[in-house]
Amino acid sequence: MAAHEMKVIENDPDELMKYYEDHVKDIWGGFNSVRYDQYILKGILCGFDPKKINDFIIVGNQPGYKYSSQFRKIPLNNYDVMQNLDRGLKTFEGFMGNDIKESSVPFDIDRKLTRKELDETIQYCIHDVEQTIEVFLKRTDDFEAHLGLVKLICGNGGLDLSLLGKTKAQLSATLLGARRQSWDDEFDIDFPETMRIEKYTQVVDWFKDPENRSYYFIDDKGKAHERSLELDIAGVPHKVAWGGIHGALKQYHGEGYFLNMDVASLYPSLMIRYNLHSRNIPDPKKYEEVYHTRLKYKAEKNPLQLPLKLVLNGTYGAMKDVNNALYDPRQANRVCIYGQLLLIDLMEKLEGHCQIIQSNTDGVLVKLPDGSDSAYELIDDICYEWEKRTGLKLEFDEYRKVFQKDVNNYIIVDAEGHAKAKGGYVKKLTDLDYDLPIVNKALNAYMVNGILPEQTINSCDNLKEFQMVTKISSKYSEIRHGAEYEYVKDSDGNKRLHWIKEGKRLKEKCIRIFASRNDEGGVIKLSVRTGNPERISNSPDNCFIYNDDVNGVKVDSRLDKDWYIDLTYKRLQDFGVM
Repeated sequence: MAAHEMKVIENDPDELMKYYEDHVKDIWGGFNSVRYDQYILKGILCGFDPKKINDFIIVGNQPGYKYSSQFRKIPLNNYDVMQNLDRGLKTFEGFMGNDIKESSVPFDIDRKLTRKELDETIQYCIHDVEQTIEVFLKRTDDFEAHLGLVKLICGNGGLDLSLLGKTKAQLSATLLGARRQSWDDEFDIDFPETMRIEKYTQVVDWFKDPENRSYYFIDDKGKAHERSLELDIAGVPHKVAWGGIHGALKQYHGEGYFLNMDVASLYPSLMIRYNLHSRNIPDPKKYEEVYHTRLKYKAEKNPLQLPLKLVLNGTYGAMKDVNNALYDPRQANRVCIYGQLLLIDLMEKLEGHCQIIQSNTDGVLVKLPDGSDSAYELIDDICYEWEKRTGLKLEFDEYRKVFQKDVNNYIIVDAEGHAKAKGGYVKKLTDLDYDLPIVNKALNAYMVNGILPEQTINSCDNLKEFQMVTKISSKYSEIRHGAEYEYVKDSDGNKRLHWIKEGKRLKEKCIRIFASRNDEGGVIKLSVRTGNPERISNSPDNCFIYNDDVNGVKVDSRLDKDWYIDLTYKRLQDFGVM
């Protein structure tokens, strides 16, 4: 088959086998192909009923490899475009503005499909393959990094493309030569000898307390809660837990001289400086070698620096993954605790000389009393002493304005007007994360440049900018549009659901919503467990659904721009700006 050629195989296992044999050495790609598609393909090649494999994986919630040992005899160089936190291909299609209509042919139909139904199903599958290709093309850096890890593992030997089917964490373990071991000392922790905490000793005492040697506790009602300590550090409410530290002045905004101090490569640096790497790595120097090689490659602009960065940053998470050869939860806990305590140590030394605005896993944002050299030099001296003592390095960035909803949502602006944003409201938009973009842009425009939300929103005539893409999970059976309901008490005094208007049942579980000026009603979802309706979060009271390709479509009089303006002002209030 020539490059860029499409091949459709319909109910022909022999043709599929021939195609597989012709391309067995190529790289195969798909969306969720590691967990699902590869087993359907291998099952057909083995002569199995694909419907039974589907039910084994989807209905039975079983890993596909357990269905048959025969699958191991079918080699496949499989690269999965899907990543761990992805919400599904349809959601990406929605964000990209593409057609997200579902096929009218039910997937659980209990008979052979008609010719018309087959044709529609084929077109639906072609569409999803094309969308997978589009997502892949927007993630080529990820593929290059994945392939780079494979190249590093194989060295000067032949390239083993079958390794593409492993996750980046699994490849990292292989590169580091990790050997799986069992550990039973998860909470056998200690503290960094370089730590000099004198004021906030209750944090150290909290970690020492045997009662706190667990991640969660169960309340009287049987509900699990994260085990944590809340305290005030330098006038900022903080939360300390086994997963990290964070604290921030809520609804804070101000202007002046701000320093953002991030610890360079905090977790990798801690592992190297304090010998906190996974004990499953036979040679500790291997991790340090990767660290220094990455710095060398980065300076040379060698693309192999990116896969090495993935190894360095991914090792911490892999140490908490029981299925990974790097699994060593004690070391992961030590890394996290060392980082928290040394950051508290730094804030304790800074207190009284500047204002702490927020702290997170690997850094502190502070406001200087003024912009004088003496104020900066004092902070610099404090940080230098901390760096020399702890063996960690701080990177400074200067800012002039801060808008902060909380530790996870903020915008900070430098002297040139360049902004750094974090959080669902204001984060940098991408083609694969494009939800309520007009509100995001209006928020950034106001806080960074002082442009009123009305100006940003009313001047936009691109319908895609107003889209809200939502997908219901398997906990919900369907979405309805324009339904009205109430709960009434029956003769026994029990509440009963009464439908005033059942609304339109949508076959899609992923939809694109726009606020409407017309009385069209909102959207609800029905719980599988109770059958009761729930409003789709943050959706407008009146909306219209547009699941066709929205790229290039212009706004018309139906769109309620005032709803987006009001939402922007509500979110500005969350930041404490309005």
